[in-house]
Amino acid sequence: MRPGFAPAYAPLEPEPLPQGDNGNSRIFAFVDDLFFQAKIQETARKLNVKVEFVKTEKDLLDHMKLNGEEKPSLIIFRHEQRQCQAPDPDPKLKTKLKKGTSIIGFLSHVQGDLKMKAHEVGCDMVLPRSAFSQNLPQLLRRHGAPEAEATN
Repeated sequence: MRPGFAPAYAPLEPEPLPQGDNGNSRIFAFVDDLFFQAKIQETARKLNVKVEFVKTEKDLLDHMKLNGEEKPSLIIFRHEQRQCQAPDPDPKLKTKLKKGTSIIGFLSHVQGDLKMKAHEVGCDMVLPRSAFSQNLPQLLRRHGAPEAEATN
């Protein structure tokens, strides 16, 4: 190690949630990018968290009806220039879900105009792709925990 430089360290991975009844997903993702789908799925698998990928808001609302109106804990949107097929969140979605559901978007760090638009349509937080990737384990663990554990 060179003098004056701190040793490199790997951030600690959050502990997986206990294996249990993962029947209903509390996390939904509108992500059409195969790289990010795989990243989200692999991280969720390691943490024993269920993430469901949906293509439209109707799919999300239909799934909620099947699960007895259980509200999602987290909804993830990928915001990019129109090369992606994932929709932008409907501004009314946040009011339909009320409190208890976080909506997070991610995009390229150079797309400042899209970041403003994402906040306008209801995203609580908009992250650059790199920050989203870095924080993904913590986000999934926090929002994938059962209700009782999520509030602690």
